Amino acid sequence: MSSRVSQNATKSPDPYELERLAEELVARELAGSNYAPRTTASTELPIYVPLSHDNPHLTAEVFNVEEFLLSRSHTSLQDLRSELRDYLTSLKEELVLLINDDYEAFISLSTDLRGEGSRLEKLKLPLDDLRKRISESRAGLQATQDSIQETLDARTKLREEKALLHLLLKISESVTRLENLLLISQVPTSSLESHNNNYQFYLPTSAGQPIDAKSQGKRAKHLSRVTAEYTQLLYHIEKAKEEHCAFVDEIRWRVDRIQSTLTSDLDHVFSAILSSLADIKAGKVLDQERAELYVDLTECLRIYDSLHLWKVAEEIMRRDVMQAFIKKTIFPDALDASLSPVLPHTPLPTALSTRTESHGSALLPRTPYTPFTAFATKQNPFEASHVSGPVHLLDESNDALAKLYNQILRFIERDFGRIMEIAERVSLKTGSTNSQSTLALGNYDLGDAQQASSGGFEIMTNVVWAEIGRAIMDELGNVVFAPGNPNEFRKHHSTTQAFIRSLEFLAPSTHSVQNMRSHPVFTAFQRRWQLPVYFQLRWKEVITKLEETLSSRILDPEASNFTPGRDVFVTAQAADVFTAIASCWSAEGYIPDLAHRFWKFTLQLLSRYREWLESSLPPAGGSPAKSAANITNEKACTSSIANIPRASTPGLTQEATTESTAADEILLRQFATALVDIRAMTSQVLQLWREEISKMLPDTSIEDDTAEEVLEVALRTQLEQLSVLSTSLCSQATAILSRRCCDALSPVRSIPSQFRAMSNKRLPSEPSYFIPTILRPVRIFFGIGAVGGPGERLKEELLKDVSTDVVECVCQRYIQYLTAMKKTEESLRRLKKGKKSTLSIFGSATAAKDDGKDEERIRAQMILDVKAFKTEGEALGVDMQSLDSFIVLDQMVRAELVDGDL
Repeated sequence: MSSRVSQNATKSPDPYELERLAEELVARELAGSNYAPRTTASTELPIYVPLSHDNPHLTAEVFNVEEFLLSRSHTSLQDLRSELRDYLTSLKEELVLLINDDYEAFISLSTDLRGEGSRLEKLKLPLDDLRKRISESRAGLQATQDSIQETLDARTKLREEKALLHLLLKISESVTRLENLLLISQVPTSSLESHNNNYQFYLPTSAGQPIDAKSQGKRAKHLSRVTAEYTQLLYHIEKAKEEHCAFVDEIRWRVDRIQSTLTSDLDHVFSAILSSLADIKAGKVLDQERAELYVDLTECLRIYDSLHLWKVAEEIMRRDVMQAFIKKTIFPDALDASLSPVLPHTPLPTALSTRTESHGSALLPRTPYTPFTAFATKQNPFEASHVSGPVHLLDESNDALAKLYNQILRFIERDFGRIMEIAERVSLKTGSTNSQSTLALGNYDLGDAQQASSGGFEIMTNVVWAEIGRAIMDELGNVVFAPGNPNEFRKHHSTTQAFIRSLEFLAPSTHSVQNMRSHPVFTAFQRRWQLPVYFQLRWKEVITKLEETLSSRILDPEASNFTPGRDVFVTAQAADVFTAIASCWSAEGYIPDLAHRFWKFTLQLLSRYREWLESSLPPAGGSPAKSAANITNEKACTSSIANIPRASTPGLTQEATTESTAADEILLRQFATALVDIRAMTSQVLQLWREEISKMLPDTSIEDDTAEEVLEVALRTQLEQLSVLSTSLCSQATAILSRRCCDALSPVRSIPSQFRAMSNKRLPSEPSYFIPTILRPVRIFFGIGAVGGPGERLKEELLKDVSTDVVECVCQRYIQYLTAMKKTEESLRRLKKGKKSTLSIFGSATAAKDDGKDEERIRAQMILDVKAFKTEGEALGVDMQSLDSFIVLDQMVRAELVDGDL
């Protein structure tokens, strides 16, 4: 082959095929044109760039050796050294050329500067004289400027002194004018007593005596004008004090005398107006005069507010009005004496005297708890008029304390309602107090808010409540706050809290309510309630009765302590426990301030009931009942059943003796009783929580929703412990019922022997006699077809579940019996087959035929029994087709009793 190629090559004109290679090279270049950038970049040789002044590495501010070497990586070190030496030589040559080019300029510069020094010296000579002249001119100008500034300062000082003199003149004129307005004699003395003695002619002899209404109105307006002038005087005096004027100190005694006279006049006029208003309440003054008196009262309160004499006005009202009423109303025997009625503005509607507090029984049905008896309005009480609106009275039927409180409320509404409204309006207008009138008083607990401002009138706090609270504590404290009788104590506490709330509705703003609650008298008043002592008495009252009932540890409804006909609970113990829980939150015993104690007591009562149940019921291990699992796993019982060929008499076996049956009945009654009471306790307590407890618990510091969830979780946790006990009791009751139903199934073992012994060989047409008795214990327990079953009240909740478990257990026992019967029949079949019959061939055939008929009748009877058992189970609500054990049982009874190959 190679020889042929060589011969062809020698004959062709192109032995090396150069043309073909050239064509292939061109084709490859054309085909690879798309990848030209990559191929050229990879095959291009580095370009040699000589060193120059444009090299970025040489012109950088900081020369980096590493970067420079990396940029010349294609050059060897010897070549790089040679290249650097050549570049150095070129630099030196350029430097020499630069010096040679600029040398002539350097030489000419030195020549041109010759003689310039003397010229500069000549120019320097006149500069000193010029500098001296400029300094003299500057000094003259500065002296002139200082003279002008001194003149201006003197004029400014004179202007200020002139203004100060004008201010002092105004102060002097104002003092003189005020002394003339107040009829103060111009005596050059600082004694205030002499002035007061001379001025007694113009004042009432007593603060309590009313003056003429016409002159009284003039005096109020006159004092308002004097107050305005006096306020301006005080402003001017403060300005003068800043200049440390001795004149202010000299006239200080006159200013003090003016202040004393003004306050004295104002106190007398204000006291006279209050006395006149007292005559209005008695019906001795006309309506026109009443309006004029209220106008004068407003002027007086405005004067007190502008002078910041709120405490003085409050002291006058407390001394002239409040104390007199308190002395004749609140005294040690006030609750025993008949109270004189106080005439209100308008007749009160009959709806206000309706009782709103419940006095019902602690047992169901219950009346919702109302923490107070005052009638609350649906609108904001501070947006309505305090004069036209009626006072919120208490129910005073058979309650002397409520009658006393109603008399106080009528007096406050009649004598102080309009005054507090006017004082609040004056304070709001002048901005002396921060009223929070936008807050509604719908929520009873406004919190212990601090006083928003120390200024302003606080008539409700410092006049009304201070006197009432102190009088109740001092005069009636031994009666109102006595905790000896819990019922009376709770009644007094509820009535007093309702009175405080009604009093708060008379307050002009919620700011006044907050100030009243932060007052020391209010704090001391609330501390006088011995609430822990009251709770201990209630606790002892409940616990004593409950422990007496729980001392009997008998759950049998036939016992002597059982009370028949109870609607909710079966045993007296459960009923008494719930009664104790309900009494904690009843209207007759609950106090909101003790909510945390009653809540803890409620949880303790539930825990105590659970402990009583655990101690009263028999332990799970000591019960004679057996669980379904133990029944299905009894291998020894199965083997013993297989060894018994037949039963002598149909009926119960020796396992179900009379004693065990009686014991089972007692246990079932106890378990059913406990289950009924546990479920009733859980439902009733949760209903009580939803309807009453959750609404009666006070608000906490955290979010209401979160706090309520936490409390409900605690309650449900306690009830879940009862549910765990209920589950255990239900399991034990199911085990007993399963065992008793399995005992009723024992006659099924005698079916083969019965059919072989029968002379009548017809097929059965009805189920066995014992089938209806299998599930009879379940029906008797739940009261189906009978009255008075132990678990009759548990039928809706437990019937289906318990019946399903019992049927499951019976099916398993039924399967065990059928398995044992099949083994027994197989053994007999093998025994008969091994023996050789001595009879004729016809006799042997007849015997075999009879055996086949017996097996067919036995299977037919078992099919009828299983169908009847299915009907019984479905009657109890059991889904028989969903039970695997029943499906296996049905298949077993339909199969042949003995295998055909035997």
